[in-house]
Amino acid sequence: MQRIVKTRLKQFACAVIFASTCLATQAQSQAAGDSLYQSLGQKEGIDKIVADFIPLIQADSRIARFFEKLDKPHFAGLLSAQLCQVAGGPCKYEGKDMYIAHDEMGVSLAHFNALAEDLQIAMEKNNISSSASNQLVAKLAPLQRAIVKK
Repeated sequence: MQRIVKTRLKQFACAVIFASTCLATQAQSQAAGDSLYQSLGQKEGIDKIVADFIPLIQADSRIARFFEKLDKPHFAGLLSAQLCQVAGGPCKYEGKDMYIAHDEMGVSLAHFNALAEDLQIAMEKNNISSSASNQLVAKLAPLQRAIVKK
């Protein structure tokens, strides 16, 4: 009987240790997953970056034509949600698929790079570290395939 109790206690202890390890790993994963989001200043910081970014792209002669008829509040909301999601935040981008949104625009690699430069300038204006800035740009880089058409 004592042997059964000891075996059950060991099984219980192993289960508790396993559960604790899983929870700790999950917490570390979540913390690492949203560290970029935190570095960008969370939703409020991302909104500020976007607010500084939009005038930059509208004034940039290399890409301004793409933003002439821009519904600024709508675009700002979509872009903020997209950056928040990409950065590991709680937001969910619900705009158009990038392939569809850019299908007929004729965006070149030079245009894409100009936009990335303007985003980095907006992040610098908001005192975002170069590490966080580079992380965000790296996470956005795969969108190039969907956006660049020529």
